[in-house]
Amino acid sequence: MLFVYVPLAFALVFLLGPFYWMVITALKPNSELYNAERSPLYVAAPTLDHFVFLFTKTAFIEWTKNTMIVATGATAVALLLGVPAGYALARFRFRGAGLVGTGVVVTYLVPTSLLFIPMVQVMSTIGLVDSYWALVVVYPTFLAPFVTWLMAGYFRTIPAELEECARIDGASRLGALWRIAIPLARPGIVSAGIFAFTLSWNEFIYALTLVTASSERTIPVGVLVQLTRADFYFWGPLMAGALAGSIPVALIYSFFVDQYAAGLTAGAVKG
Repeated sequence: MLFVYVPLAFALVFLLGPFYWMVITALKPNSELYNAERSPLYVAAPTLDHFVFLFTKTAFIEWTKNTMIVATGATAVALLLGVPAGYALARFRFRGAGLVGTGVVVTYLVPTSLLFIPMVQVMSTIGLVDSYWALVVVYPTFLAPFVTWLMAGYFRTIPAELEECARIDGASRLGALWRIAIPLARPGIVSAGIFAFTLSWNEFIYALTLVTASSERTIPVGVLVQLTRADFYFWGPLMAGALAGSIPVALIYSFFVDQYAAGLTAGAVKG
């Protein structure tokens, strides 16, 4: 038992350490935060001043709304494109199918640092610079390949005979996809949606280069830009913003993980 719980305890401390540091920094008053004589490992006099500053002196609520719109819209577009594409790669046999699958993976692996300048030029041409709608358009360029790759692997685990039986009974290809394949692939779709939503919520480079108007920014960019002054960082509000920005993602993620586990369990016992 010692060889099990001791490594788990170290892993737990390693994983939760940054979150603990973020929480205590957000709760420390400035008099304690910038006092070298105080211990950095605990809070002597917790305060919510940094959260009050964040919500009253910055546009954090507006950034949260923008981030939710961007993440939801980009995830929806990525799923609408990626799920049928993944089904096509998993079920159809056509010339160059392997090359297309490889291209999807390679497209996802291309770093954003190589693409953000061309993307800025494209968004400028179509008039979407300084608007969070530019992010809704751009994010599916790397989310859809990921969803396609993930869903192609998941559809391959579903027996094709189930869809063939539906087609024998008179269903079309699209009908078999909608009535048979997609319900069975719901856990995979939820999983792909979770990752796509999380990537959209946390993305920084495109959000920094495509949106400069404060009212259109997302949380990662807004918190960093407005709470830093040259080489000075407002650590209390910064950590408060990081904590407040991570709570919605954690809640949504936890909710969908439960649904994901329930879907897997239901699929296992229905036979």
